[in-house]
Parts: sequence; C-alpha cells; structure tokens
Amino acid sequence: MGRVPAMACAVVAANLQAVLGLPTDVVATQAPPPEAHLRARGQHDAAPILTALRGEALPPRVRVGVTALDLCLPILTFVYGEALVGGRVAVVSTARLGPRLGQSPAGSPENPGRLLERLAKVALHETAHALGLGHCRADGCLMVFSAGLDVLDSLGLVFCPACERQLVAGRQSLSYPSR
Repeated sequence: MGRVPAMACAVVAANLQAVLGLPTDVVATQAPPPEAHLRARGQHDAAPILTALRGEALPPRVRVGVTALDLCLPILTFVYGEALVGGRVAVVSTARLGPRLGQSPAGSPENPGRLLERLAKVALHETAHALGLGHCRADGCLMVFSAGLDVLDSLGLVFCPACERQLVAGRQSLSYPSR
C-alpha cells in the first residue's frame, strides 16, 4: 500500500512461501483508504487498512498488505503490523523497523538486511494471526509479542511446536496441504 520498495514485497512473499508454505502473488500497488490517515497523529490507523484488504481478499486466501506508512491503532502509539485473528488479512509496515531502504544514515549500525529480516518476522507473525494464532509465551517462538525491536531481533524465523501445529490447521483451512 503506497510506495514500497519491490525488495520488501519480494522478501515478504519469499518468507510466506518458505516458512509458512503459502503460495504467494505480488499484486499492483494500491492507495491506502483515505479514512486510515490520522492527520493529528501523522500516522495511519491499521484497522481501515485491514477492512479494505478484507474486501479484496479472495477466499480461501490470505492477503498481506506491505506498506512504508507509520501504522498505529487508536489505543497504541504504533504497531509494526496488525491482523484480523482468523480473518485472513494482515498489514505490515517498514516504518519503524529501521532506516528506509536505500537511505541508511551515515554511521548507522542498521542495514537494509536487518530491516528486511525484521519485516519478514513481522509478516510471518501477522500472517500467523490471520490464520488464527494468538500470541505465545514460548521462548524463541515467532508468536511472542514484540513490544520493541530488541525482542523482535532476538527471535528466529521459527514457531514453537504448539504454534506450528496450529499453523498446520490454518493452512488446511485454506485448502493448502500440510508440510
């Protein structure tokens, strides 16, 4: 949604395929719904974006929007992403994951690889929510709530055994084979 580097969409698609076993298509850019813009906050409310994505989702598919917009919810100052649990739609943002792709400040310890790794983790986490998973407390599970980049960076691209079992059920609900 909006201007997003092609590399960001490619990384999200590749990880959804490799880690979750979901077939993916990258579709044309679309504008975010105007009602999502919160002028006073200088951010975009994730809820209207999810509603717009839900209206376009073709069952039994999952639709994941990728954006560079700074996302929030009315009760949270920002979110890295948001999903409708079990609702088959999610949105993820690069806005707070590090310097913008291609615009790393001089001397910054951040790099595009770090931003793309974080984006992959957020996309997998939010897509798992869209498939019906809630947050998890198991050490190292990608479904742990990440209140900050330090937590996100400490996670691998893996789910705990209990969450992996739930993902199998989520894939089956989409008529995709178990892996």
